[in-house]
Amino acid sequence: MTDFNQNADKAKDLLNLEERDMQKLPQMLNVLTILTYIGCALGALSTIWGYFSAEISYKTYQQIGTGGLKTENKALDSIMSGAQEMVKKSYDNRIMILLFGIVGIAMCFYGALQMRNLKKQGYLIYLVGEILPIISFATFIGFGNLLGGISMVFTVLFSAVFIILYTTQRKELVN
Repeated sequence: MTDFNQNADKAKDLLNLEERDMQKLPQMLNVLTILTYIGCALGALSTIWGYFSAEISYKTYQQIGTGGLKTENKALDSIMSGAQEMVKKSYDNRIMILLFGIVGIAMCFYGALQMRNLKKQGYLIYLVGEILPIISFATFIGFGNLLGGISMVFTVLFSAVFIILYTTQRKELVN
């Protein structure tokens, strides 16, 4: 049995692994990074889908026209006109929203990769990547209507939870 342990030590020496490479990834950080990878994949699909569906939604609203959206309920009329404005802004700014979304997703993915290697810089990269799409949404579409506001509340809450969870793991990051 000691021969096996000696051979394992020799193999480690041959690979020239440093001590920090031998450290075990904390379980919470492992789970967070895996969830981040899944979120990045879903976010990329959603961002690309949003780019292509913006044109379809805009054309649909153009065909309906503003007269087809009128009801006797003023609150519902306000929501519908807000949705129509949101669809128009999404269509007009779809390229910028796509670019900022993909850049944000790439930064989150790269930041999670860095944090898996226990590097502190990964946290900051992740943080910027998480906030960038929120700022771009606010800039290009705005929170002025009910639908935009509701969708952003969920996005901000979800992002805030992950930022807080990653912040609790900063003590595990070494360099």
